[in-house]
Amino acid sequence: MTLEIITSDVLGAVRHGFFTRRGGASSGIYAGLNCGAGSTDQSEIVAINRSRVATALQVPADHLVGVHQIHSADVLTLTKASIDRPKADAMVTATKGIALSVLSADCQPVLFHDASAGVIGAAHAGWRGALDGVLDATIDAMIALGATRDAINAAIGPCISQRAYEVGPEFMDEFIDLERENARFFVGGAGDRMHFDLPGFGLHRLRQAGVGVAEWTRHCTYSDPDRFYSYRRSVHNKEADYGRLIAAITL
Repeated sequence: MTLEIITSDVLGAVRHGFFTRRGGASSGIYAGLNCGAGSTDQSEIVAINRSRVATALQVPADHLVGVHQIHSADVLTLTKASIDRPKADAMVTATKGIALSVLSADCQPVLFHDASAGVIGAAHAGWRGALDGVLDATIDAMIALGATRDAINAAIGPCISQRAYEVGPEFMDEFIDLERENARFFVGGAGDRMHFDLPGFGLHRLRQAGVGVAEWTRHCTYSDPDRFYSYRRSVHNKEADYGRLIAAITL
């Protein structure tokens, strides 16, 4: 099956993609393009899936780089490709031929590009990372490489939507403690439960940081099992594990 790749016009002509689960070699609960080395899928199958992504982006398989994601605000600046996966949640580079990739399964995959400066970035932004500033830190790291804040465009890929993201009051409190206006990203649910707008919050942080253009592709990972993996859906379905989607960008 052919890979399905979602792209964003705001990122311009740079090669990039938010890959769905279609077109992969994995089977069972991972059926499709599972690119998560941290899953219990067969490592050789994950390698095949990642190789297909690299081919689609026109880079060697060992130039599709990633990090060991820990829900942090840590950003790496890369000048060469490496198979190491240091702990961090975002990467930036101005070096051609490196494909920056992040994995997700409800969290936000965010790709960045400053076309005039030739600088790209990729970030994994779950609620914790977004709240702690991983998007802001990625922008700052791009600026350190020569990017200009208002020339940076950013696209949020498939992630969990507000209608599927039910949380408790203590979750909302963390956002309100940071900024009272964050209450607007929550709507009432059953009882004391709330529904959190993760991509809405991500767009807010990007725009607050002063990027030129920011958009969400408007795809919900939870509600479309044929196209996307979802951690939360796997928990609700009492599945043993879940696949990881990949998003990547290269100069």
